[in-house]
Amino acid sequence: MTIIDNAVYVNGVRHAEPESLEQTFETLARHGGMAWIGLYRPTAEEMTAVANEFGLHALAVEDAVSAHQRPKLERYDDNLFTVLRPARYLDVDETVEFGELHVFTGKNFVVTVRHAETAGVARVRQRLEARPDLLQHGPEAVLYALLDRVVDDYAPVVAGLENDIDEIEDQLFSGDSSVSRRIYELAREVIQFQRAIHPLPEMLDQLKKGFEKYGVETELRHNLRDVEDHVERVISRADSFRDLLQNALTLDGTLTANRQNEASAEQNEQVKKISSWAAILFAPSFVAGIYGMNFDNMPELHWAAGYPYALILMVAAGALMYGIFKKKGWI
Repeated sequence: MTIIDNAVYVNGVRHAEPESLEQTFETLARHGGMAWIGLYRPTAEEMTAVANEFGLHALAVEDAVSAHQRPKLERYDDNLFTVLRPARYLDVDETVEFGELHVFTGKNFVVTVRHAETAGVARVRQRLEARPDLLQHGPEAVLYALLDRVVDDYAPVVAGLENDIDEIEDQLFSGDSSVSRRIYELAREVIQFQRAIHPLPEMLDQLKKGFEKYGVETELRHNLRDVEDHVERVISRADSFRDLLQNALTLDGTLTANRQNEASAEQNEQVKKISSWAAILFAPSFVAGIYGMNFDNMPELHWAAGYPYALILMVAAGALMYGIFKKKGWI
């Protein structure tokens, strides 16, 4: 069994650490309180054993085993099944790594299922164990604390993405040819991030609707509303990132087109210059070719002034061509 931590809490204090699920269930029946079981990538058989002990719904168990779920909140009778997508920013790779956390909450138990190498759940457990006054409120306190932790961990992700976008803005005007690919990859990460956070407002709204029905404590209600405020700010910034990247991609296309046009214009100027000089050199070559054919019957062939005349004609033709191209701005 991939149990990371298994404890029973009574009045907000860790009361027992059962060695098996059967002992956990017996301890709950004998002393009351709340069981909190942490699992890491359990198999189908392991999840079935947990489901049998706590009466978890088969569909929720199947989702917890297969993973790759979008954030959601589903209620099965008195049990609640919540899927969250924790995220963290990796400075070395400048990428966002997404995890997956499934939380089963019932009247007297919490089962957390992790599908990523994150220490978020352990930190939440440590924080709540240091606050028995909060932990004694039961499974709702654990669920709200986990929500708060996941949302708080989005802050470094937002900061990392914002820094990447700033770097892209610098790259755009430096002529870096790799910026288009980086914009695309970053946009894909922002989309994944949006998929992780956009379902949260509806999930929080569902929890708020159950305040009265399930008698949620006032302190927990305040905590959840604080989480809701943080979620709105994160969503607002993430949505602005999408717009910034779209604008950056458009600007990159414009700058690339301008650079290509400038290169094409420069190439045209070079072609004009080469063509002009070729034409200038062609004029004397044409005259020389005519008088170099050595036919017996040719005008001016035996003329005494023929040689200087030919030279003057070649220079005049070249000068004329030069003047024409110079006036047109080709030279």
